[in-house]
Amino acid sequence: MNRFFGKSENITEKRIVIDGQDVNHMKNVLRLKVGEQVMVNGGDNKDYLCTIAEYQGDIVNLDVLEIVDSDRELAAKICLFQGLPKGDKMELIIQKCVELGVNEIVPVAMKRCVVKLDDKKAESKIKRYQSISESAAKQSNRSIIPQINRVMSFKEAIEYAKGMDIAIVPYELCEGMDTFKKALSEITTGKTVGVFIGPEGGFEPTEISYALENGITPVSLGRRILRTETAGMTVMSIIMYHLEIQE
Repeated sequence: MNRFFGKSENITEKRIVIDGQDVNHMKNVLRLKVGEQVMVNGGDNKDYLCTIAEYQGDIVNLDVLEIVDSDRELAAKICLFQGLPKGDKMELIIQKCVELGVNEIVPVAMKRCVVKLDDKKAESKIKRYQSISESAAKQSNRSIIPQINRVMSFKEAIEYAKGMDIAIVPYELCEGMDTFKKALSEITTGKTVGVFIGPEGGFEPTEISYALENGITPVSLGRRILRTETAGMTVMSIIMYHLEIQE
């Protein structure tokens, strides 16, 4: 069954209004007809089974048949601070980490990032990244569309992470998996968690020092060096397993 995300202000117990790009997708791409059923998620851990009532200009009116509680989100909210990678790696990282349950992704301009984005390019990229997040959220049956934040400097990202309950930075010079095991024990229901991943060239020593000075915990991901596009997925997979095995 085709799934869509609805806006909370357009959802009632009896009717849902769909607008924006989904209207064209429903009408001209999927060619869904009046009377056909679709599933809508309102971002409130509820699924709405609906029938298409009518196409009306640039909106679609849906009649709600059934409301079902859904529970597909991780018990903790994970924010990935990803050092800007080369090429289209960021798109892969967003897609896979959304599938694994990330709540928010912040692109970070770090010292060893090859990619440099001016404001105009950054705005265009973020729109593209948000679209990828939405597609991945639909595909993986998420209850929310993870937010792709604006590009931040490393210092801005550290300040942002200081508002979270826990923040970790996988670092190749950090030895022993006990570091990650201890950090995992602190990731429990309701916590907010920041995860810092460096770009292809890794972190500058000064960045790691600054992170540690501001309470970010260094952890090890094992004896091998992971690519930037692999590291975030690895952390997300471990956290997902850690949280869901406890439920």
